[in-house]
Amino acid sequence: MKVMSIYAHPADTITNCGGTLARHADRGDEVIALILTHGGRIHANKYAEEFRKENPDAIVTGAGLDEIVANKKAELQRAAEVIGISRLITLDLDDHFATVSEATVDRIAAEVAGERPDVVICDYPMNPAWHNPHTVATMMALAGLGRASQHLRNLDGSDQFYVKQIFLTTLPVAIGEGLSLHGLRNDVYVDITDVVGRKVEAMDQFVSQGYHGLFARKLIESANGEHGRVAGVNFAEAFYRVYNETHDHLPLTEAALQADVLTRHLTYSTINLRARFPVPE
Repeated sequence: MKVMSIYAHPADTITNCGGTLARHADRGDEVIALILTHGGRIHANKYAEEFRKENPDAIVTGAGLDEIVANKKAELQRAAEVIGISRLITLDLDDHFATVSEATVDRIAAEVAGERPDVVICDYPMNPAWHNPHTVATMMALAGLGRASQHLRNLDGSDQFYVKQIFLTTLPVAIGEGLSLHGLRNDVYVDITDVVGRKVEAMDQFVSQGYHGLFARKLIESANGEHGRVAGVNFAEAFYRVYNETHDHLPLTEAALQADVLTRHLTYSTINLRARFPVPE
């Protein structure tokens, strides 16, 4: 399988689906991360915090955009190596895009047509009427997938391509059942317990934006821990499928067959994340 993530900013792929990508990499799947922006202007914690010091470091406060971007890319590359991402594609757009760009849609379509992934992962588009860079990025990603499906070899140099499944992250609900929410729910959970240390280590690389240390552990404990509670495991990442799936019989996963409702709260609680992965000095 070839898996491609498409996200707005350098760290998004790691925070939203890093554990899932690590599991795919471990089983030999090819993992591609397409990052739309260089991330130079967003989460510039290292630089903003330096200005607040009594005697700020002039090298840090005097950093230009090129230096900030280079540092962000180095952090992303280290994180990708930890996770097992085989190829990073960075379009290097500025962070302040506010709406869909036809030129960016074309660039995404070209990358998708070239890579031809089986699966694409991106953010759930929360509210297209409100400026949210993650929503805009996903709108461009979905438009790019649609455009790739309209390619003609004689016109575009590549055949039309259709991705087999799209998984969306950060759906703004955490509950595990769909009846009370009229069907809106995460419908796929991936157990990342075995690779959660890799996700912690990957997040620890993003020092410049303050994602390392305690923040990494708190985020994974709260977000992936809650998804894990719903899934009956220690840590999980949650996804919403875009396309219907066809089965020969009614599907029931191995995890569901093995689940014990009376003891799942015990198995969920077996890992102390901060004890197992201490904050680096």
